[in-house]
Parts: sequence; C-alpha cells; structure tokens
Amino acid sequence: MSDLNQHANLLDVVIIGGGLVGGLTALLLAQGGVQATVLDAAPILDAEKTLSVANPRVLALSQATIHLLKTVNVWDKLARQMPYTGMQVWNKNGYGEINFGQASEKFPTAEQALGSMVEPSLLNLVIQQQMLEKLQDYRTLVKVVRVEQGVGCWIIKLADGTELKTKLVIGADGANSFVREQAFIDLDVLDYKQAGLTCAIRTTQPHQYVARQIFHPTGPLAFLPMASLKPEQAEHWISIVWTLPDDYADEFSGLNDQDFCQLLTRESHHMLGEVLEATPRAKFPLKARAAQRYVKDGLALIGDAAHVIHPLAGQGVNIGCLDAAVLCDVLLKDRKRGVWAHEQTLKRYEHQRKGQNDAMMHSMSAIGFLESAELFPFVWARNFGLKQVEKQPFLKDQFMAQANGLATLNRTQYAV
Repeated sequence: MSDLNQHANLLDVVIIGGGLVGGLTALLLAQGGVQATVLDAAPILDAEKTLSVANPRVLALSQATIHLLKTVNVWDKLARQMPYTGMQVWNKNGYGEINFGQASEKFPTAEQALGSMVEPSLLNLVIQQQMLEKLQDYRTLVKVVRVEQGVGCWIIKLADGTELKTKLVIGADGANSFVREQAFIDLDVLDYKQAGLTCAIRTTQPHQYVARQIFHPTGPLAFLPMASLKPEQAEHWISIVWTLPDDYADEFSGLNDQDFCQLLTRESHHMLGEVLEATPRAKFPLKARAAQRYVKDGLALIGDAAHVIHPLAGQGVNIGCLDAAVLCDVLLKDRKRGVWAHEQTLKRYEHQRKGQNDAMMHSMSAIGFLESAELFPFVWARNFGLKQVEKQPFLKDQFMAQANGLATLNRTQYAV
C-alpha cells in the first residue's frame, strides 16, 4: 500500500523558478496537457503599481520569442511594448557600419517589426496572471531549501517543511541557480571585468523605431527604443545598456544627471541629438556562465540556470525561451508515445540546445574582444568585416536568421 501511495504522490514535473522562461515552460506544458507544479520565490506583482512605473531596462524580444508568447496567450495582454523596425551598428573609431531593416515614421505593424522591446516587469505580470489562470499548482513566495535525487524521483524540500517528489525537476531559477548547485552540475565562468550600466533617457530627436549600437574602445553603447507612459513623448524615450570596464561604470553611475546627460550626448555622437534627461542608473556585473551539462536523470536546466551570455546582442532571454520551446517539444512528443522525462528525451534537449548556446556565448565574447581591441590589425579587421557584411545581403540575412530564432523554433511543434 505504501508503494501505491508513494506512486500516487509522485508529481510529473516541478519547475523551480516562475519568471519568463520558467513561466513560459509551464504554460507550454499546460497547453500540451501536462500540469506542472511551479515554485516561485517572487511574490505576486501588484498590477496597478507595475503598470504605473516605466522600467528603465528592457528586453529585446526576437520574433521567435514573440511567437511563443502569442502561443500561450501572453503577448496580446501586454499593456505596452515598443516594436523596432531597424538596427544600426557601427564603430566610433572606424568606418564600418551595418544596417538591418529601416527606420519608420509611424508606429509599425507586427509584419514590419524585427522584434520588440518590452519591460520585464510587464512581461512577468502577464506571465503570472496566465499561470494563475492556467495552472492548478502555482506557488509564490516559496523558499526551496533542498533538492536531492531519490530512487526514481527527485525530492524537493521547502522551508515550511513541505516535501515534494517528482519525476522531473526543471531548474529555471536564474544565473545563481540553486537547482544547478544541488544537482552538482559544474559551471564555467568567464568574468569580463565589465559592468552593464542601464537607465532610461529622453532625447531631442525621435528614435524612429531603430535600435542602435555604437562600439567604443571601452565597450558597446546600445540605444533601445522603449515605450513611454507619456504618449506625447512616445518616440523620444530610450533604454540604454552601456558596457564598461568596472571602474568606468562606477565613475559614470556616480555622475549627477546633468553631467551624465552631457557625457552620453557626446559619447553617442549626438545620434539622437541632445540627451535631455536620464532616470537613476543601475549597474550589473558582466559574466558569461555555462553549465557543463544541462541535464541529469530526471532533471533539466533552462534559461540563465544553464547559460548567461554577454548582453552584446540582447539574446540572453531569447535563447532561454528557445530552451523552453525545445524542452517542451521533446517532452510532449515522447509523452504521446507513453514516455515521460526519459533520459534519452532529456539528452535530446541538451544536444539541440547546448552546442548552439555555447557557440553563441563564445561568439559574443569574441566580438566583444575584437570590438575593444585597439591594435591596428584588429581595428582593420572589424572595420573591414562590418563593411563587407553591409555589402552582402546573404550575410545580413544569415545574421538576421540567427537573431530572430525562427530556424530553431521551426524545428519544433511551435513553428511559425
């Protein structure tokens, strides 16, 4: 009888982490007929408060990520988002430049957009609302104190004394993943000795729905169009991500608003005229992290728990969402054959994602080095390379195909 009771209490899947990637995974599984238990350390967001504050940091969502969010009925419920129709990348001290898409004078249609900038707080709000509606067991303010492998299951112990047993644990608990640590999965870390400086700014000239990035010797400065709480200023607010050596980041974050705006105007080459105002700055350390494996028997890591890449191309959240799509795809396809969370199923997920994610991480690190190097051969190479890519439509198409994530998504049941 005890064996029967133990089997009856064995959950199919527990997802630890209820942010964008963990929440998307839970919603995709629910859509496929599998109810996950989601354990989230965060509280339920206050909708009114969340909507009334503009988050200065935005996520650059790819076409693949947007499609997945539409699939789980999240995208159309977002209170605001800012599509972009063009991207412009160039060197401060060179002649190389690449342009993708084109500027727009009017708010673009979905068909015109290359992607969209979304405040993470707004995305988390709608993800939470959908999980509350679609999931039978979504728990917030949960502290997980132990994750250990049992016989044919994983045992999860919570701070309140609750003990859960599950056939599959999915770690979606971020860069400092407790699940990864408890599973004894080693992590490779590359410390760039840099920080990302972020804030929102208002400029005299409209952004025209173009994401811009200028490479300085100290690191790239990105100007990302963002939605505004004030309709009359809708095309003049920008979210910046400025990659800087640690000492520069400390210095710049300590400047008063007027000095910082003048510095930003100068360092951006007046690309959108004067910087008129800036919100308080925040900075975060830049480190690349790669789990040495994504899976163990009955356990899988996704999103930042598995990998963290340089924000150079804004792809971190997008490759995390592709993790969710591929993992759900292999799990649900095998479930139709009567198999759940088999070792080979999880290895198939790892095979499809780890090599691609590692390549993305290393390429971002290499580009970061090449763009900051001041020796003449590197300066020549990056300028020549940008110029050649700009002249070759095929190469530009390859860059875009990698960035939009559709090639990976179209190999799953969530194909566009």
